[in-house]
Amino acid sequence: MSVVAEVPTVAHTTLGRLRGSTEGGVAVWRGIEYARQPVGERRFTAPLPPRPWTGVRDAVEHGPLPPQGRSFVGGGRDDPKIRDEACLTLTVWSPASLPGAALPVMVWIPGGAFVYGAGQLQLYNGSRLAANGNVVVVNVTYRLGVFGGFELGDLGHGLDDNLCLRDQIAALRWVRDNIAAFGGDPDHVTVFGESAGATSVLALLASPAARGLFSRAIAQSPALPLIADREIRARRSERFLQLVGTGPASLKTLPQRQLRRAAGQLQLESAAESPTLAYGLTHGVDLLPQHPIDAARAGAVAPVPLIIGTNSHEASMFAWGKPPMLPTTTAGVEAYLRRQPAEVRDRLLAAYPEFPRRRALIAFGSDVMFGAPTWAFADAYSAHAPTYVYRFDHTTWTLRALGLGATHGSEIVHIQHSYASYLGRKIHPLGRRVQPAVGRRMQSTWLDFATRGWAPGQVWREDWPRYDAEQRRTRVIRSARDVSVDDPDEVRRKAWDGMY
Repeated sequence: MSVVAEVPTVAHTTLGRLRGSTEGGVAVWRGIEYARQPVGERRFTAPLPPRPWTGVRDAVEHGPLPPQGRSFVGGGRDDPKIRDEACLTLTVWSPASLPGAALPVMVWIPGGAFVYGAGQLQLYNGSRLAANGNVVVVNVTYRLGVFGGFELGDLGHGLDDNLCLRDQIAALRWVRDNIAAFGGDPDHVTVFGESAGATSVLALLASPAARGLFSRAIAQSPALPLIADREIRARRSERFLQLVGTGPASLKTLPQRQLRRAAGQLQLESAAESPTLAYGLTHGVDLLPQHPIDAARAGAVAPVPLIIGTNSHEASMFAWGKPPMLPTTTAGVEAYLRRQPAEVRDRLLAAYPEFPRRRALIAFGSDVMFGAPTWAFADAYSAHAPTYVYRFDHTTWTLRALGLGATHGSEIVHIQHSYASYLGRKIHPLGRRVQPAVGRRMQSTWLDFATRGWAPGQVWREDWPRYDAEQRRTRVIRSARDVSVDDPDEVRRKAWDGMY
């Protein structure tokens, strides 16, 4: 019997039938609309459920990327190039070969600072996860930039807040209602993501609207300063109107170029004031009542098992371009410190004795955006749910030669096994032929976390102890073998204590 015959490619969803294709023994459906497209009068509004259809609809081609500039992450030949506001689609990979299968589900939320990215990019190809782990993988594409990652909710006129988070919740509701048609178990869903995707995962934990839509979570390098309070966002939306030169009633009809140019200008202005940038999520509203760190401290989070961690050289990639929003230069660090009280300045500088050498600049920028808020969240969340913290130290010879080390996002190829993607070939040129040991270990661990059933109080893995705010046991992921260490960044962590 052929592989195609073994894997059914027509899924009978609650909305209608979808015809996919089979690749390498894994069925895949692309360009599935999980909500009505946010175009015309629906621009800047919350997503609505998609309408049902009759007959069989093809799901073999990717939908368009959200409007965005060029990005090296999606620079490969096989990455989609078309961009459009009608971008609310997802991709499903399923190895299920029998009707009625109920496999664990992993839902990937891509990152990109709420400005770049999409679930269709080859870097995030879920076929290897699906095949190797016998899981159903779902990749979500949501609105970005001025159309989704930019807050306009306080302007009224039918403009809704937190559009990208609303899109993600709509996708998770689609998974709940339809994933059984693809062989998935709607009661066994792990949501995972990196960077802005990981930030979104932590926001989903803190959002009442997302309760019950997933049972486990993985946050890779969350950037929690991308979440700002409603007051800051409201001020910036008024400034946005000044830059656009119009009132809120006209925003739904203005050209993309005009809106994106004004939002980009506001991003530069915001970077001069704070790491809380113009793009991101908003707390202090019904969808996200509290910042995730405050919600975790109050116990107002979904208490599901969580993996959370950062890379040891997060900011090295950003230091190349010297972006004003991340302090990775001497001037940038000094400007950041000038905004702090004197006692905080002294404490922080003491934690980076090599300042202003490059190593200290990279560490400081890494901790501002990624390390310090992640330590604060892990401390708070671990009091309410099983929490497992890691630090990714592995680097390839290519990254070492470039002076980048374990930079932001470099762990993705090892979890997804997307070594054939454009970025995967750059990071690990031989990965397509010989998968590195760290990749085999990481994918296996992530899959084990997402698929294994364990009772409350039961130990997940003997070699990865549960994290708590006393010992702070952290899994350090290295090239040859992983080790568990107590509070590996203690000096820097203590310096940032109370800052987030």
